[in-house]
Amino acid sequence: MPAPRTAMTGAPQARPLAWGAMCGRYAAASSSDELIEALEIDVDRTSDPVRSVLKSAQSPPAGDPDYNVAPSKNARVVVARRPRDQGDSVEASGGLAGQADAEGGQGRLQRQLRLLTWGLVPSWAKDPAVGARMTNARAETVFEKPAFRAAIASRRALVPADGWYEWQTSPVATDAKGKPRKQPFFMHRPDGVPITFAGLFEFWRDPGAERDDPLAWLTTFTIVTTAAEAGLERIHDRQPLVLDPDQWGAWLDPDAPAEQVQALVATQRPGRFAAYPVGRAVGNSRSNGPELLEPVGAADLVGVVDPATGEVLG
Repeated sequence: MPAPRTAMTGAPQARPLAWGAMCGRYAAASSSDELIEALEIDVDRTSDPVRSVLKSAQSPPAGDPDYNVAPSKNARVVVARRPRDQGDSVEASGGLAGQADAEGGQGRLQRQLRLLTWGLVPSWAKDPAVGARMTNARAETVFEKPAFRAAIASRRALVPADGWYEWQTSPVATDAKGKPRKQPFFMHRPDGVPITFAGLFEFWRDPGAERDDPLAWLTTFTIVTTAAEAGLERIHDRQPLVLDPDQWGAWLDPDAPAEQVQALVATQRPGRFAAYPVGRAVGNSRSNGPELLEPVGAADLVGVVDPATGEVLG
């Protein structure tokens, strides 16, 4: 639903059409039905039981539209898997619940919408708590880091979003504690093209779980990040690697040659995003709802750098 825009980089006064996300927080406000249509999903597995690392119930529930996706939450992610043979369906192969069973299948690649935990836990990790430190994978080192090498080779995913949040450190203003004031921004695509972050996923099995326990497996993901493009670097020096529709198939294909994957990781398509300041409520992981995407008026800005012009506002 188009809306009037503010002066700063095309900021809408209402939330953009269902799509949202980023480095430490993102918005994923589209319904699963919208994602299935836009991303050409073959099978929706978001109703499957999944393991959670959260100590309390996730809010909003996993799989529902979420305006403040934070690390450790279960979030909707797109993966492409092959049934074990041409006669198997995705359900028969066990999908991601059957972890190793689905590896090396020979059937047609099928796109699945799944719930995965944000914060990658390598299969060899002794403690799943390491996922809290692996919410992002730097594009510059993703092929070298032991935690990501196996995943970048054959377990790549798309993380659908409406946009992402980043916090800009003011060069001139301080907060009540005398520290540089931080202003949250929301980055989105004004052209309406779906935002999909380049992601990686991994399997970790609880060594203490029963063999047939479907919740013995923890399936996790990380978001690949790259250097921020011109303009956005005035907000933060990093941004998620966003892949366009013409790149989805190759990224999801576990058999894509290494040089093709390397080319995708090196993607540079500047000028796709707009940014505007939002309220500080997004900093609380318990805050949620479309109001988080409401822009902050120029009169309420203090020491904020306009990402489009470099001008200090307020």
